Amino acid sequence: MSIEIWMMFASAFLLITLSPGPNVLLVLKNSIQYGWQSAFITVLGNLSCQLLIVCLVAIGVGGLLAQLPSWFLVMKCVGGAYLIYLGIKSLRSKPKNSMTLPDSADKTEHKGLLSLYLQAFLVSASNPKTLIFLSAFLPQFLDVSHSHFEQFSIMYLTIAVIVTLVHLSYAMIVCRLGQKLRTHHFERKLAKVTGGLFITMGSGVLLSSRP
Repeated sequence: MSIEIWMMFASAFLLITLSPGPNVLLVLKNSIQYGWQSAFITVLGNLSCQLLIVCLVAIGVGGLLAQLPSWFLVMKCVGGAYLIYLGIKSLRSKPKNSMTLPDSADKTEHKGLLSLYLQAFLVSASNPKTLIFLSAFLPQFLDVSHSHFEQFSIMYLTIAVIVTLVHLSYAMIVCRLGQKLRTHHFERKLAKVTGGLFITMGSGVLLSSRP
């Protein structure tokens, strides 16, 4: 992969990552509820799923999924239902009694690292169209004269760096805003917004058709 092609890929994926999506919403929600440290675990869960997706793209599973309506239906029903569940759970969450935001380390420990990791992994895997989209997106930047394994590895590392930087930046911004306000009302409002968006995105997944 030449430096020119890599720069095109990195720029295109950066624009995709900057746009709000379920993964970004989860980072924002977890950061304000459980502290900025939760963003690291959330990003790790997301990137673990992204690694699996890139591997599936490399062996052509995405194209196969697009041709299997029954599997696509099952995956989108499960994924959409999970996003809606997260939205309802966020809407029903109760604000803290304290008027200040608790220490981030204490909140992260209370939630549980494994729980945060699995939640992020499942959110990233919730939309089957992600696999199909990357199956169409990634091969556009492949150089047939070089090793595909090497190029997919470079693309995944690029994805990991971009996702980490963007999502942690979002986490720092929302945590600083929350600390500045120093009130549980901000957490409650954010929970309502993210809950509604999770439900909307989950409904979008359920209503989506095969590309």
